[in-house]
Amino acid sequence: MKAVNVRELKNNPSEALREARRHPVVVLNRDQPEALLIHLGDDALLGEPGVRRALATALYRDESVSLGQAARIASLPVAEFIQHVSRAGVPVVRGTAAAVREDAKAVTAWRKGSSRPMRAR
Repeated sequence: MKAVNVRELKNNPSEALREARRHPVVVLNRDQPEALLIHLGDDALLGEPGVRRALATALYRDESVSLGQAARIASLPVAEFIQHVSRAGVPVVRGTAAAVREDAKAVTAWRKGSSRPMRAR
């Protein structure tokens, strides 16, 4: 395991990422462990049961990625990911009920005005 301080990480993040491909890197802040860099290309970690889903769920819950991106990270179809996060208590539809109704009206109006049917992706 390698350690880098925050200054080294700030000055040369590429080097820390290269090191993380070989082994985990501990980031030190004032000589105290602050973070751990782990290369996610390592199938040993992402191949563990549930890790991809947990990572995708956390990123989606924190609004760091979209629903589609999270589903790809989790290696799940979007519909299955929606079911997964719903069971985990993460809301799929965000906003107030009034905002959701307005969005639904806008989509309905847009679809009525569209001359071509929408394709599912």
